[in-house]
Amino acid sequence: QVQLVESGGGLVQAGGSLRLSCAASGRTFSSYGMGWFRQAPGKEREFVAAISWSGGNTYYADSLKGRFTISRDNAKNAVYLQMNSLRPEDTAVYYCTAAYEMSPIRINNLEYDYWGQGAQVTVSS
Repeated sequence: QVQLVESGGGLVQAGGSLRLSCAASGRTFSSYGMGWFRQAPGKEREFVAAISWSGGNTYYADSLKGRFTISRDNAKNAVYLQMNSLRPEDTAVYYCTAAYEMSPIRINNLEYDYWGQGAQVTVSS
C-alpha cells in the first residue's frame, strides 16, 4: 500500500514557475514508477510526465517537453514536478500517481495503482 500526498500547488502568473512535490508512504517506494497527471475542469485526465523506479528514465507529454521536469529522490520517498513558463492552459488539478514495478513507462491512467488527492495549480493571464 502506498499513500501519496501532493503539495506545492497554488496561483501563479503566466510565465512563472511552480514545483509540485509528492510525498509517498511505504518502504518500497523505490519499487514504484511514478507519474503526474492533470485534469482541467470539463476535461479528461491527461498524462503529464512519468519517471522509472530508478529515475533513469523519464517521459513527457509532447506538449510539455522543455517546460516541465519530473524527478525523484528515493531516499526521501518523494517525486517532484518542476513547471516553468506556465501558461493559463496549464491550470488544472495535478495528481501524483504510482505504478508498481512500472516497466516500461506507462502513460495510461488506468495502469497506475495509487493516486494522491491532487493539488490545484492556477495560472493567471
